[in-house]
Amino acid sequence: MKSLFLVAEQLDGFLAERGRPYCFIGGIALQRWGQPRLTNDIDLTILAGSQREAGCVDELLGLYKGRIPDAREFALKNRVLLLVSAEGIAIDVALGQIAFEKRAVSRATRYEFLPGLSLLTCSAEDLVVLKSFADRPRDWADVETIIVRQQGKLDWEYITEQLGPLCRIKESPEILERLRRLRS
Repeated sequence: MKSLFLVAEQLDGFLAERGRPYCFIGGIALQRWGQPRLTNDIDLTILAGSQREAGCVDELLGLYKGRIPDAREFALKNRVLLLVSAEGIAIDVALGQIAFEKRAVSRATRYEFLPGLSLLTCSAEDLVVLKSFADRPRDWADVETIIVRQQGKLDWEYITEQLGPLCRIKESPEILERLRRLRS
């Protein structure tokens, strides 16, 4: 787990040095807001701007190897860059563009995971939105741990305002209902 945080720290420094807006999401953010569990990959959102995405992708491919042969083309088409570090740690980079992603990055704050090692992570509320929207069994289990650990601290109005439009686009209103049941 320590090597995962060290790779994330390297990536954090790389992006900060270049002035790229970003935040860690997924398992790393869960370590901060929910029940810590073993995670073997790094997930993050980067706001490269639609005109500069290719440059951002190329910079990252200069630092890490793509996990698939056509990683650059895949990223520019699907908005997800699949990388792997020299240590073998998978890195999934979402090329953020929608209003929610921009808001999540702007709300991100630093958290010290190990002495002297802090990373920029999304808020607990944004992590609930991301994991609920993903709508996978593991993500729902994570959402439950966030609700329990952050009991009474979550901004439910914000969560609903962000998740509602995403569920309408996905045509999955049942996601909001499932989250409501978990909350109660």
